Amino acid sequence: MNSVQKHGDKRMLLIEDSRMFATALKYGLETVHGIRVTHCASLEALRQEMTAAPGSFSLAVLDLNLPDAPNCEALDFILANNLPAVVFTAAFNDRTRDQILGRGALDCVIKNQPESINLLIGAVDRALTNGKTTVLLADSDTPSRVELAGILRRQRISVCEVTSAADALQVLDSGEAIDLVVTDLDLSDMSGAALLAEVRRRQGDEALPVIALSDSGDRRIGARFLEAGGTDFIQKPFLEAEFNGRIAYAAGIQKRLQTLQRQAASDYLTDIYNRRHFFLTGPRLVEQCLRRGETTAIAILDIDHFKRLNDTYGHEIGDVVLKHVAKRLTALVDDEHLLARLGGEEFGILFNGCDVKRAFAFCEKLRIELAKSRIVADDEELSITVSIGLATIEAPESFENYLHAADQFLYMAKHAGRNRVISELALLDALAS
Repeated sequence: MNSVQKHGDKRMLLIEDSRMFATALKYGLETVHGIRVTHCASLEALRQEMTAAPGSFSLAVLDLNLPDAPNCEALDFILANNLPAVVFTAAFNDRTRDQILGRGALDCVIKNQPESINLLIGAVDRALTNGKTTVLLADSDTPSRVELAGILRRQRISVCEVTSAADALQVLDSGEAIDLVVTDLDLSDMSGAALLAEVRRRQGDEALPVIALSDSGDRRIGARFLEAGGTDFIQKPFLEAEFNGRIAYAAGIQKRLQTLQRQAASDYLTDIYNRRHFFLTGPRLVEQCLRRGETTAIAILDIDHFKRLNDTYGHEIGDVVLKHVAKRLTALVDDEHLLARLGGEEFGILFNGCDVKRAFAFCEKLRIELAKSRIVADDEELSITVSIGLATIEAPESFENYLHAADQFLYMAKHAGRNRVISELALLDALAS
């Protein structure tokens, strides 16, 4: 995904009294990031814009000194309105930078240095990316954890704080959306290196990036962590700018990787997950459920008489039906469970910590809702029904075994007349009656 697509839905304020800088910055930011830039040349113009369009802007880039605001009044106004700010100024030294960052600005870029406009464009990209980033922070030392969390939050990064490796692994197993793990190497229950190894074991090729920190004087510790597959190592004490830069770099790479992974995991026709993603992600989700002591279930859903529909109306209408079913399933299944198109007219659902009784009721709801829905194709209204096979997952087995069991129940549903859900529970109920 390029930068225009990445930030094309954003609006930002540019508060700058120099026409030359304003023109160059507006052009660069809109061309590179696709952001809609609103220019204000004074504090008064800024106030008017904020009043006219409250809550419309994601970021402000501003000069510290304006004709009607020579003492950082514009920065104070921006921060008072809870709008993230990047400062672009010629009045700069280390003390000024510390003061600006201390007030709550995200970054500070010097005007009169080479490549200053490119540096600012990069700072804007980091600021907007960080606003969508969540870091899992593991540190058993409370003062250290509080300090690190404060630094990350000043960069608009969401932080999930834990005090042990066990808590960190529990968060990761819960399915919470985490982009990056930052851990101290000396945790109370496990070393940071052991945490890294466990994350890589559980998540495989799609393991999250892990950055470690340590105040140990032994430089070999960092080298060993990197050799074990760690993303980065930061020696304490560190400069805040260095820490921010390394976190932003790792987060940026992870966001680009996630974009590529989403593209590789999507079905070309329906835009839901594909068979490859289902088989890659499914075993890990099953392992997480079983590790939590939960049973779960897996279902295969098949559109009834789909071949006859294709033969009667043509493949174009068949594609319309597949897209319709995928859209309805996406709305009904939501993100709680794993939904994918397995191929042809078959869809798979791996339930997240849902016993077979609840999963059966859920599948019945899907069947009824799909039967009620209507599909308009070539000015003709079509209806469809589905058959569903549902299998219980209670103990570790190969993922193919779970899927094969669901496929057997689907076969039974087809031969029992279609438009029904068959599972072990349904068979037991039938025997009991």
